[in-house]
Amino acid sequence: MQLYSDFPARRTRQIVSDVIALAAIAAWVWLGVFVYQLVIQLTDFGVQMEQAGAGFRETMTEAGDNLGGVPIIGGGIRAPFDSASEAGAALEAAGLSQQQSVQQLATGLGIGIAVLPIAMILIIWLIPRLRFVRRASATKAQLRTGASLDLLALRALSSQKLATLAKVDADPLAGWRRGDAVIVRSLAELELKASGVRIPVGTQSVRHEG
Repeated sequence: MQLYSDFPARRTRQIVSDVIALAAIAAWVWLGVFVYQLVIQLTDFGVQMEQAGAGFRETMTEAGDNLGGVPIIGGGIRAPFDSASEAGAALEAAGLSQQQSVQQLATGLGIGIAVLPIAMILIIWLIPRLRFVRRASATKAQLRTGASLDLLALRALSSQKLATLAKVDADPLAGWRRGDAVIVRSLAELELKASGVRIPVGTQSVRHEG
């Protein structure tokens, strides 16, 4: 697998872009975590509410249980404490609900802040980088298996822009057909440079029939 171009200028640009992209991703992740931690602190109020409600409920329930045991009047005395205990339970439930709502909000904000920018970075940076790695690796593998400059030159004729081909020769196709070594090598170099691969030392053009 070839991660970077064989050509120094392009390789430097790739390394710089990789560092910038990774730093940007790390920064957005940090910001998402920071926002999450900032918002999640609002659950403190819900925790206090839940604890207060639970404490009040338990106290009223205990008092009701104790006074409810008083003969004759116990049932009448217990009723207000039972009502107060229910109010404490409602306060406890409200505190728990507040915590859950804040948790969902913090998670949504944290993820939302980080995901969209990171997705854009991956689309703009990672996809082209993966395409380069695949193309460079495939080209290098072809060279190792004996692909000739003729084949690379033919690929250049089919993939490079006309203006780029014109810099090689006024009629590069004719030059390729007659097996002009200089034109074939120049075309092959165009294709390899686009793939980020240098021509290995000793690679020769194989004259084609045409």
